[in-house]
Amino acid sequence: MASALASARDGARPGSRTVMIAGGGLPGLTLALALKRENGAAMVVGVLDPGGAASERHRGRAYAVAAGGRRMLTRLGIWEAITDAAEPITRMEISDSRVADPVRPVFLSFGDAPREDGEPFAHMVEAEPLGAALREACLREGVVIAEAAVTRAACASGRMRADLSTGETVEADLLVAADGARSRLREAARIGWVGWSYPQVGIVATIAHARPHEGRAFEHFLPSGPFAILPLRDGGALGHQSSIVWTERAEDAPALLSGAPDEVLGEIARRFTLDLGEIALEQGPHSYPLSVGLARAFQAERLALLGDAAHVIHPIAGQGLNLGLADAAALAESIGDAMRLGLDPGSPDVLRGYERARRFDSLAMAAATDGLNRLFSNDALPLRLARDLGLGLVDKLPGLKGFFIREAAQQRESVPRLMR
Repeated sequence: MASALASARDGARPGSRTVMIAGGGLPGLTLALALKRENGAAMVVGVLDPGGAASERHRGRAYAVAAGGRRMLTRLGIWEAITDAAEPITRMEISDSRVADPVRPVFLSFGDAPREDGEPFAHMVEAEPLGAALREACLREGVVIAEAAVTRAACASGRMRADLSTGETVEADLLVAADGARSRLREAARIGWVGWSYPQVGIVATIAHARPHEGRAFEHFLPSGPFAILPLRDGGALGHQSSIVWTERAEDAPALLSGAPDEVLGEIARRFTLDLGEIALEQGPHSYPLSVGLARAFQAERLALLGDAAHVIHPIAGQGLNLGLADAAALAESIGDAMRLGLDPGSPDVLRGYERARRFDSLAMAAATDGLNRLFSNDALPLRLARDLGLGLVDKLPGLKGFFIREAAQQRESVPRLMR
């Protein structure tokens, strides 16, 4: 890594700056590409990814990319490369019921509210092709990517020195911690974390089905947690595919998932309910623990937190990746503004500006998703009546429905410039 960085610095402009990103997930790669595209030879950008290409990290995963994220990926030249892996969400329908209920009425639907330029408010994108496209674009632009982890980092003489798992030491003006919810760099910087675990797990799988979904997404609120069905591009054993994101009680999940494949598919079918014909398991299911958390600060001396290292939210609204992409856009914007003025990209003013841009949005989303999960993941009759009344009221008010659509699509003035 050190030799690769040295070579990159040799080809860089005199007086160039260096930014190192610890973590090769989607937000980290997006930041690396945005920084290199914006600053060119004036900046050396490196990504430290201990997982290498890490195809397993993305296998079977899919994300809802909001309109703001799509605009950002378009500006970075990525969207055209992944168009064949993206499926627009043209309609979202929400129901609230029990698993055994014979009828699950739709209380709220999005699809007839106005959207900017008529674009879908989100696309479902498979993680594997998105990660591959970002990585390839980074390499083309001259981003240095190394299979290494940071074992120790400390500031010395106005630079961040990082010891790597390869035995090398590298220096940078700024180190970005994009190393996940259990960020070692965040802990080493003694940045506090406020959060808690849910008594739930998230289960993801790709479901093949015989009939087309027509771009419709569904979210069934069940007593154990939401069960979302999200449209994917056509393919699979039965011609059509959807991704499911299933929240289940942690105590019940092992029994539900440990049976034979036909038994697991039967449990999914009990919750699936859509009239999409025959269904089959295409990939998964895979489960993971759920939690919510927020770093007490998003920056320290020559260190910035990005993505899950800064915040973790419940998947109930499908906004986890969008928060990470917004982080990348805001940090790239803060650094780019500093570079144009000839300032240090790792200075306290730059990092405080990034934190101001992202902390409130992250806190608001964490609070909103936590509140929604608590409101809907129960079977208390008074709450059921109140929330169903509220859903029905939103459905009858086009102005309020349009507001929620614009928020979900990141169509507001406060989003970073790359996402507008």
